[in-house]
This record gives sequence, structure tokens and C-alpha cells, in this order.
Amino acid sequence: MKKILFLPLLQMQSGHHQVAEALMDLLKNHTDDLTFKKIDLLSYTNKSLEKVITNGYLNWIRYAPETYNLAYKSFFYVSPTKKHSFKWYQPLFLKKMEQLLAEEKPDLLICTHGFPSYLLSKLKMKGKCDIPIINVYTDFFINSVWGREGIDLHFLPSQEIKRKLSRKYQTTNQRLMVTGIPVHEEITKTLHRKHENERLKILLSGGNSGLGGILKLAEELKLSSNLDFLVLCGNNKKLYDEILSWDLEHIKPLTYLSSRSEMNLLYEEVDAIISKPGGVTISEAIRKRLPIFVHSALPGQEEINLLYLKRKELVFELDQSTLLEKQLLSVLTNQKKMKGWEDAIDAYQQGIELEKPENIVGLIETILDQKTSSRQSRLVRYSSPLRI
Repeated sequence: MKKILFLPLLQMQSGHHQVAEALMDLLKNHTDDLTFKKIDLLSYTNKSLEKVITNGYLNWIRYAPETYNLAYKSFFYVSPTKKHSFKWYQPLFLKKMEQLLAEEKPDLLICTHGFPSYLLSKLKMKGKCDIPIINVYTDFFINSVWGREGIDLHFLPSQEIKRKLSRKYQTTNQRLMVTGIPVHEEITKTLHRKHENERLKILLSGGNSGLGGILKLAEELKLSSNLDFLVLCGNNKKLYDEILSWDLEHIKPLTYLSSRSEMNLLYEEVDAIISKPGGVTISEAIRKRLPIFVHSALPGQEEINLLYLKRKELVFELDQSTLLEKQLLSVLTNQKKMKGWEDAIDAYQQGIELEKPENIVGLIETILDQKTSSRQSRLVRYSSPLRI
């Protein structure tokens, strides 16, 4: 059986893991002869190091968001033509990546984070890796860490990114496929939404980590008299208990939903979502044709995502100085605004070239078949003198 190795980064649940798991489940459901493994290179290198980096990352965002934002944009959102100075730790991780490949012997590598992609690109260009590599991007932009040389296939978030990669790197269109940010196939696509609720029902997401000012926003829900709210608290028990203690009929807290089919039903129950601009959550909402209101953005990736989403008119940004209910109703009950948003969603979705599960699976299988054929041809070429 052929083996696919998925490479996110860090152990904490993130869009990198969600996208990897969505593709793993997709392949499991539509193939019979593949095996899968998901490995975080940092944990593989040193579990203690991974924990230190994860805690440091979360604390940096929580207590010094401005400096994190500046650092991210300075080092990772620079021109991709600039060279990163990773010399102090690059040899260690390159060696560990080589060791990982030797141990796992995968037939295909799928990167859902830029750092593994960067390392694999380096190994490819040094002739130390002949395994096909797919980059699967989990934001609406591509930071400068992602490997570009030696990458066999790119699953891209938009046509805009495809044009940029094609122009800057002369990458052939056969290697550039616009898939959007992949979401789990149990999040089914909604073609037309029907508003059947007597009172508009709003899903409030983004409370799992405790970041992003979710409790402050939830406090404002108390003032609402014309809307119902479902607050997705995730594993944030403090937030869940706080909202539950309010004992208000129009606000209901929800704990972590592990089932994606349950999440799909929840999306279908509500009329809009309030969220942070994380790539996966936004992509799920777009797939469900849910109007999206952004209440806050974490520094770095989410702020850059928000710039793109606002420019494409795919989301509505909330004004912290204006009453929440007033803002929601001014959009959701305005036919002109809703028509403009529907048109923006249509334009984005029309740019997706590869969306059906069977097409994504077929392309991945093609990459695997090409590898097998390539290896066989090398074996024939090397052994042909012995056949005389």
C-alpha cells in the first residue's frame, strides 16, 4: 500500500491540522489502497521543544499582540524573493526531516504548514528527496516561508494567488490548482439559503482558545432583544459557565463539537456567523453561504486574511463602537447589501477549479502514479546494461 505523510506544525489544534485531517478523511472515504500518517516535525525532533514553542506562541499573542504582529509581518510576510536567515537551526531540522523520511518511507508528502514545506524544498534542491510534495495552503495568502522550488503541486486558496505564483515563479498551471482552503466533506455545500427562523439566529464562534475578546463581545449580546445567539465555546469552560449563568433565553452556549456532521447541522440552523478570520472557519462559512461578521482578528495571519476578505467583500467587519444588534440587522435585512455579498461569494466560488471529492482524490492518485512510473523507469534504465 502507498503511504502519504501529512506535515502540519505544532501539536495544538489549528487550521493546519484541520486541513490535514479533512484531506486524510477524504482519501480514506474514497480510496482503498492508501495509508496515512500525520506528524509534527517539532514533536518528532523534541517534544519539550514543541511545548515551549507552543506556549511561547500563545503567550506572545495574548500578552504582546502588537510585537507579534510586527514580527510576523517583518519576517514572514515579506517579499518571497527575500531569503530567510534560518541558518542557526536549519541544519538540525533538515537532518531530522531526512531521518523522518528514511523511517517512514512515504510515497507522497502533503504539507499544511510552510516550515515543513521549506525544509523539503531545500532537500529536493539538494537532491536528497525524490518524493512528490504537495503544498496545501490554509490561509488566504501565502507567507514567504513556504517552499516553492521542487514542489510538485499547489492547492491554492484563490485565483489571485494562482496568478501571483504563476507570474513570479513561471510555475506551470498544471502544478497550480485552486481548491480553496480545503474543508471536511461533511461540511456540505449549500447552493441557496432559506431563512426560516422567525427571529434571526446568529452563531458566535472563536471562543475555544480564550483569545480574540470573545467574552467582551458576548457581554453585549445581553442587550439584544431581536436576535437569538448560539455561542460556540469549544473547550473554554470559563466562557461556557459564564454565559450559562446569565440564564437568558436568547443566548445559548455550546460546548466543543467533535462531530463535523453536527457542525454542519449547526451551520444550517443559523442565519449568520460572527467569527475571527481564520482560514478554515471562513471557508466553511463560505461553503455554507453564511453571511460572515468579523468581530476581531489575531495578529499576524488573521489580520492579513481580513485584509483580503474585506477587499473581496466576502465578510463584514464589525465596528466595536456601534451596537452589535444594530450592525447585524443593518446588513441582514438590507437586500442591496446581501445581494452584493452573494455576488462576492459567487465570484470567489467560481474561481475554485477543484472542489468535488473525486476530483481532488483523482489528482492525488495521479501524483502517486507518476512517482511509481518514475521509479520504475529509473530501475529499467539502471538495470538495462545487465540484460545484454
